[in-house]
Amino acid sequence: MNPFGFTRSHTERNYALVAPESHVPAALPHWTDTSGIIVVSPGMGARFAQYFALMAAGGTAGPPLPGVQRFVFVEQGRLQLQLAEQSFILGPGGFAYVPADTTHAMTAGSECRLTIFEKHYRAATSEGPLPVIGCEQDVKAEPFMGDPDAMLKTLLPTTPEFDMAVNLFTFAPGAALPLVEVHVMEHGLLMLQGRGIYRLDRNWHPVQAGDVIWMAPYCPQWFTAVGKEPARYLYYKDVGRDPLEDLP
Repeated sequence: MNPFGFTRSHTERNYALVAPESHVPAALPHWTDTSGIIVVSPGMGARFAQYFALMAAGGTAGPPLPGVQRFVFVEQGRLQLQLAEQSFILGPGGFAYVPADTTHAMTAGSECRLTIFEKHYRAATSEGPLPVIGCEQDVKAEPFMGDPDAMLKTLLPTTPEFDMAVNLFTFAPGAALPLVEVHVMEHGLLMLQGRGIYRLDRNWHPVQAGDVIWMAPYCPQWFTAVGKEPARYLYYKDVGRDPLEDLP
């Protein structure tokens, strides 16, 4: 119970922080034995969707809308992915990118907690992206801007056919982004581990594992890790497309 209505959740015109105490589960269309929590959507001004899928063992996923690509990250449990003639088992840290309009099936082999990013695909090349299946533990981390205390894993290829990126950042205690970023890319972020302070626009917010952040284009943003353990977060951004392309 929260008798005074306190929450760290906070929404502004150009960003939102959604803390776990504010989550409202509901059924996801066409999914079975699954409860969903939609934390980022066009309803808040975003151009993509980010949600949790909490699957009971044996639960199945529904398909994305036509023209929508999907990235799945397994937080907990075991997920079976059927893609064309191939079957994959994804455990914690496993991820899959499914291009738009690609038939696939996902079934929970045990209770699963998934983070999913979806967005409409914008083509820039004659050939679209291929599926990507992996495990974040197998992806090499690189120092961000030369800082060994801020290590970045790039989970998707950086080739022109992709119009989205999903990365995983790990900050040693006390490490920080080297600048306050202001850029055209939009972000959706999930804190996976640890604690920190996130500057969003003109405000500073304490954040911890389980928190979700949406950042609109050009929202000033900066992060520093606090506490005694590393801080890790998974984040999405749109990449590689002309900013005038969507204008009428």
